[in-house]
Amino acid sequence: MIFITGDTHGDISCLKNAKLNKLGEKDYLIVCGDFGFLWNAQDEKEKKNMEWLKKRKYTICFVDGAHENFDILNSYQPYRWKGGNAHKIADNIYHLMRGEIFTLEGKTFFVMGGGESDDAYMRKEGESWWESELPSAEELKNGVYNLESTQRNINYILTYEPPTIAKDILRQRTNQDLSITPLNTYLQELMKNIDYMHWYFGSLHIDLNISKKMTAVFNEIIQIS
Repeated sequence: MIFITGDTHGDISCLKNAKLNKLGEKDYLIVCGDFGFLWNAQDEKEKKNMEWLKKRKYTICFVDGAHENFDILNSYQPYRWKGGNAHKIADNIYHLMRGEIFTLEGKTFFVMGGGESDDAYMRKEGESWWESELPSAEELKNGVYNLESTQRNINYILTYEPPTIAKDILRQRTNQDLSITPLNTYLQELMKNIDYMHWYFGSLHIDLNISKKMTAVFNEIIQIS
């Protein structure tokens, strides 16, 4: 089985959901950004949480968001896993690197982490904010290259940020002032040129079906397989 959820921000209670109790060694939970359990390696609570995660029978995968400690994430060497490059955090925990494609249970997953902090002015570089929160030009090109290798056909797209159209729809529905970034535009171009089954993203902290093929996920834990 494969489950999808949204930003966990290092909150272990997000993963103590009854839905996950039945998962075993062949099952997966994927977090769409702001994983947050790798923030301060010296923090005792974080160490305890990581030990709890390592004891889960299932595999935990996460797409990076805007609020991650990228110094820690990038200290891991790329590790080839399920067809794509990942950072192996533990035997059952993987960071899915940007622009990569993974195959789980016979389904393909394109991932593109990263986003832009709207509260960056309140954060301190190297402690609570990192310039590498946004994908580099190389990572964006890597995504396009890998998608081209599939003839632009993928089963699932997993991102932190959504394509532009999702923010446009939410602005109309909620009157929220949601800024459009170059990353949103990039993802919009991908959406127009890719044949996919469904897209999940986590950055907006809501649980909402944007369309028949796109879902914003936050607290919900959605079974897709």
